[in-house]
Amino acid sequence: MPRKPVAREAVLDGFISLLIEEGERAATLEAVARRAGVSKGGLLYHFPNKEVMIAALLERLDEHLAQDLEAMAAAPEGAAAYFIRSSLWADTPMDRSFVAATRLAEVAHEESRRRFSAAQARWLELLAADVGPAMAKAVLYMGDGLYFNAMLARGPGGPGPGFGADLEGLLVAVARLRG
Repeated sequence: MPRKPVAREAVLDGFISLLIEEGERAATLEAVARRAGVSKGGLLYHFPNKEVMIAALLERLDEHLAQDLEAMAAAPEGAAAYFIRSSLWADTPMDRSFVAATRLAEVAHEESRRRFSAAQARWLELLAADVGPAMAKAVLYMGDGLYFNAMLARGPGGPGPGFGADLEGLLVAVARLRG
């Protein structure tokens, strides 16, 4: 597989950073080019418009989601415990792609919403296999709540104090759900 140009990756990384930090409206082609350290012409060489950049972001997200789902399915502690443990911001490429794409979904970007729906369905499938269909959504909501409350308390950069105890408490609850 041929390597992607470094400038292309820098542009995509800049786009993701702007989406996370400032939102979709601030992620103009000019701002992305500045953030990536390339000229606007350099950006346009790799991404002729914003929708092509969005498509590249969603492709990157799909790759990270596929890896995460594979790890979740193979997790020795079970899918539910894996999901809860991985529900804290760790500034991983998956976290960054995920949050950037949520910024697009917030402004009703339909393809972003479709990708999240597909990911959620797959997570629920794995969770249901682990804790049963009746409890799968409870675990999904636990993980989502942990993730978003950590983000609200601290923002990207790590969970605030006390989230370790929350995580352990949720893992105990997951163990009870498993019977």
